[in-house]
Amino acid sequence: MDHPPVKLYALSTCGHCRSARNFLDANGIEYICIEVDLTSGEERKNVLDEVRGFNPNCSFPTLVIGDKVIVGFKEPEIREALGL
Repeated sequence: MDHPPVKLYALSTCGHCRSARNFLDANGIEYICIEVDLTSGEERKNVLDEVRGFNPNCSFPTLVIGDKVIVGFKEPEIREALGL
């Protein structure tokens, strides 16, 4: 199934982030996941700047599906954005 590109900004210890990953995996969705808390130095600064560009509150998970940004694990919104 075709879907827009998916990028997940997550924290390795976050239950909602884990739910988002599990949902994407269970539905066979290809995605890029960046676990922000596992980055450091310049990489972390750059990733946090990226996240703030989508979500000024910089909360997690921040899921970017094409041009749609979903903050938090909101399954109905994710399903809609992916056409599931």
